Amino acid sequence: MAKILITTSSFSSAADAELAQLRVAGYEVVLNPRRRRLSEDEAQALLTADVEGMIAGVEPLTRRVLAGAKGLKVVSRCGIGLDSVDLEAARELGIEVLNTPDAPSGAVAEITVGLTLAVLRKIALADRQVRAGQWRSLMGRLLSAQVAGVVGYGRIGRKVAALFGAFGCRVLACDPVATAAAPGVTLCGLDELLARSDIVSLHLPIGPDTAKLMNAARIARMKKGAVLVNVSRGGLVDEAALHQALVAGQLGGAALDVFEKEPYAGPLAALDQVVLTAHMGSAAEESRAVMEQEAAANLVRALSAKGLMMPARSI
Repeated sequence: MAKILITTSSFSSAADAELAQLRVAGYEVVLNPRRRRLSEDEAQALLTADVEGMIAGVEPLTRRVLAGAKGLKVVSRCGIGLDSVDLEAARELGIEVLNTPDAPSGAVAEITVGLTLAVLRKIALADRQVRAGQWRSLMGRLLSAQVAGVVGYGRIGRKVAALFGAFGCRVLACDPVATAAAPGVTLCGLDELLARSDIVSLHLPIGPDTAKLMNAARIARMKKGAVLVNVSRGGLVDEAALHQALVAGQLGGAALDVFEKEPYAGPLAALDQVVLTAHMGSAAEESRAVMEQEAAANLVRALSAKGLMMPARSI
């Protein structure tokens, strides 16, 4: 029987109607048995020759993985980023790749502001102290008094800029393809943004031009005491350089939802001025449900267009 593989770490009932259509068409739906991000080898092992469609998470779909998936026709990403997929290899192999660019934007934008507030107002640190029996009123900083720099002014970046603006921040944005910005947002170059911003928030895909974008040299250009926020991809930040800048007092704090290697178990976890979350930017119930439904609907449409949704088919 032909299969549909779902590799996201969890999958709710939001796409039940679409999954029912796939089952009526004769597909067996297979869920991620590990309920976490898969490694390259794990993804390859699950992409057997009878898998024709895939609802993908953020596992590495490299050329090796895709070339080994002999029956794969469609990859439908549950999310925005496609940097985990070798798109050139997919094109060469005739595998269609789709994503859900709109659904997670609001959730990721909200967690960006939440993480920023957690650092500025020392919310996470205060919570840990109270639970440990320490009653201390910690002095923080007002978000409204900060200059917020948004690096990457796409769907999510624009929403983040609007939320920062609603708090009263002066907002700068940097994006090489942006030609205009919303009222209250000033476009500038990266170096100027780093020098002027009290908060630097990253909203970029990972690629050859952006890997380790925030390296030691660029972190050194940031305003003393500034906060770095990353909810995009872990590879955008040189974590060793970030740790060094925080320990030295060059930066005042950081908030990270993504890491070079996940689960994260590095030295940033020992720093009180750092807030860490477990790659949960899009994990809001409402947003996640829309993402999953859209990813499943994209898959059904693509398979239908290829003539692969005839009732009760099997191989």
